[in-house]
Amino acid sequence: MRIASFFAGAGGLDLGFQRAGFDVIWANEYDRDIWETYAKNHPHTHLEKRSITAIDPTEIPDCDGMIGGPPCQSWSTAGKLRGINDNRGKLFYDFIRILEEKQPKFFLAENVAGMLLPRNSEALNSIKKLFKNAGAGYDLSFQLINARDYLVPQDRKRVFFIGYRRDLGQRFEFPEPIDMKLSLKSAIGDLQDLAIPARDGNYTNGRACRVPNHEYFTGGFSSLYMSRNRVRSWDEVSFTIQASGRHAPLHPQAPKMEAVDKETRRFAKGSEHLYRRLSVREVARIQTFPDDFIFYYKNLAAAYKMIGNAVPVRLAQVIASKIMADFG
Repeated sequence: MRIASFFAGAGGLDLGFQRAGFDVIWANEYDRDIWETYAKNHPHTHLEKRSITAIDPTEIPDCDGMIGGPPCQSWSTAGKLRGINDNRGKLFYDFIRILEEKQPKFFLAENVAGMLLPRNSEALNSIKKLFKNAGAGYDLSFQLINARDYLVPQDRKRVFFIGYRRDLGQRFEFPEPIDMKLSLKSAIGDLQDLAIPARDGNYTNGRACRVPNHEYFTGGFSSLYMSRNRVRSWDEVSFTIQASGRHAPLHPQAPKMEAVDKETRRFAKGSEHLYRRLSVREVARIQTFPDDFIFYYKNLAAAYKMIGNAVPVRLAQVIASKIMADFG
């Protein structure tokens, strides 16, 4: 089955669908810092680099499915919460505009849990209604999912909109959680002693990394960062991987941060040397990208951004496999 991917980023969602047997024939990504990474890791997919706002549906090949995660900063609790009032929030409507014209058998859209905040309820209900009424109409399934329930070693809550075209007479049912959790030890334990710090200004070491992309963001920690514990133990899953190197979780080799007061934590005395951010490769592992998926960047900030914005590959594969089974 043929897929068109929007807001593709580095292609975590795309890779999950490919592993489930789909053919991602066309993808759209506007961020030039990601183009090389996507193109080299998805060599058989046509990459369209213009903004979705400039794309006419007739330019997109016929496809069985449309997938994508419109930019989430507008809805995120870590952002300014502008939601649909932000131009990025409105990109949902461009996805729906193309869906209405192309009328594929199914679509999938993913976004942050911040969409569920009461202040976004009107916009969320509007988006659901537009999805249901697009073209001939879609039977919509909507659910909040934590990636940790699907063999992703990370607490990561995201909402999924999945619609099957109404004339097909089917409705997507979300897979049951898997009764097993993967720990940080199982995900990144073998990388502990191989990481190197970024060069000055957080520029990449390039091929000097013994393990590709195994370098970590350096620099001080803000008062916001130090306001709560940022360390998960080896036997736990990671905190959410964010689209920021500065706010990356700390490596589990260090003790959990100690409380000074309600709003402040500190590094455990005598263990300060153990505190470092997770490396680019480590956050990629936690997002379940394979080691042969290489990220291309000059500054590490771009690497953390593209990885943090991705859908975990394994979660994408679980959902895509269910869709493939429904249409197989």
